[in-house]
Amino acid sequence: MVELTSTPILVTVILGVVGLAIPAIDAGRREKGIDRNKVYSAIAFGALAVAMGIVIFNVFSGEVMPAVAFGTDVLTDDLFGSFFAVALLLVSLMMTASSWNYWKGRSNPAAYYSLILLSSIGMVLIAYSTDLVMLLVAWELMSLPTYALAGFQKRDPVSNEAAIKYFMFGALSSALIVFAIGLVYGMTGTTNIGDSVKALTNLDPSMMPVGLLAIALFIAGFGFKMGLVPFHMWLPDAYEGSPATIGGLLASGTKKAGFAAALRVIVLGMFALNADWTLTLAILAVFTMTIGNLGAIMQRSVPRMLAYSSIAQAGYIMIGIALAPYSDQALSGSLFHIINHAVMKSAGFIAVAAVAITLASYSLEKYRGLGRRMPITAATFSIALLALAGVPPLNGFWSKLMIFGAAINAGPVVDWGPWLAIAGVLNSALSLGYYAWIMRKMYMEDAPDMKRVKEPRAMIAVLVFAVVFMVGFGIWHAPLIDFASKAVPDLSFISGAHAGPLH
Repeated sequence: MVELTSTPILVTVILGVVGLAIPAIDAGRREKGIDRNKVYSAIAFGALAVAMGIVIFNVFSGEVMPAVAFGTDVLTDDLFGSFFAVALLLVSLMMTASSWNYWKGRSNPAAYYSLILLSSIGMVLIAYSTDLVMLLVAWELMSLPTYALAGFQKRDPVSNEAAIKYFMFGALSSALIVFAIGLVYGMTGTTNIGDSVKALTNLDPSMMPVGLLAIALFIAGFGFKMGLVPFHMWLPDAYEGSPATIGGLLASGTKKAGFAAALRVIVLGMFALNADWTLTLAILAVFTMTIGNLGAIMQRSVPRMLAYSSIAQAGYIMIGIALAPYSDQALSGSLFHIINHAVMKSAGFIAVAAVAITLASYSLEKYRGLGRRMPITAATFSIALLALAGVPPLNGFWSKLMIFGAAINAGPVVDWGPWLAIAGVLNSALSLGYYAWIMRKMYMEDAPDMKRVKEPRAMIAVLVFAVVFMVGFGIWHAPLIDFASKAVPDLSFISGAHAGPLH
């Protein structure tokens, strides 16, 4: 059994109690003259900050065990889970703080912040789950609140359409995962991920097609959340139609939780079947980054452009996952890019939210002259875009360099490794084209009205933090790389089935 003092349990209790208390308080007392949005935003932010503090304190105090591939309990308090918990809670913190301005004057703030906290619990539990049933429960706890959040602007038809599409594809995703878990349990007699993988290594050859089907279903199920091609079609509509802060939560939070689940299950399970799926994942990575970038170029709505960009970023992360059996650096680079992308993409959506509440539009044409009208927002948005493109010395450059470097170094073992690096570099150059297009609108074109407008303070504070993160960890990236490297689980049993890992 999991100890009651372990990190995931403490985080769950704190966020759960506060998440349930906010609507209860709102239903019981509604004094006039109190800005309920600010009060609940501050309470939710405080709960997330405490949860984040617990995770970080336990990591630095040595209370957390080293990263493991498997665990004997349903939840394993290890560095892998803690790494993802930090990234996911950081996204929730940024979105909650930004909602101080974004949700001002809107209805049902108590439900809004409560749902964010409950979804955050699900994301954190996914990171620590080492049992398939626990993973499924956490997956639904993360997903169900976001279905409601995506359609929270009930009078907006676009938001309603986004919520319906997101719910339908999310339900399909969950169904595929349930089917896969059922197949694995039927073959192995256990839902523990470690025990399942060990059982699959000795699977009867006649059952091999069923095992491969289970892995394929897991890839499809988790692929919907990760935004992998061809499971990505719902994503631009959902991100655009959701409230901008929730679009950021989906792009930067739930997507990363999908990668945590995939690393716990797919990367471990498919190699247990002695089936080399690395080339399949590599092809998925190339198609994902290319289609994502090509789709972004054609957009005129900034949230849709960021949504397609998010698809492309998933492709870069997949490069490291595809090369995991051959290189420790590859998976470290993917984890490093995951936490970098969490902040970069959050900053992008928060900038979009700031423009939306100030200028009342998501259209790219509204960004004309933004460098003079909203100088801080425009500057921080530009830095976030450059970081996403991988421009040095920002943090996104170093994580991409690690991933592409690992792909090149894998050349002696897998001849398609360097081609992955070439595809990644070309796609990064392609992405810089539409990022530069946005910056051109902001700084080189004039709007009909060039008067400076008031920028939302809470959002500006979050954007400034994001800039400090992107520039700071671009210049001094060693701590994050070290954290990411320690969070990589031991995959020696995988590399034993191949030519051996590269160091």
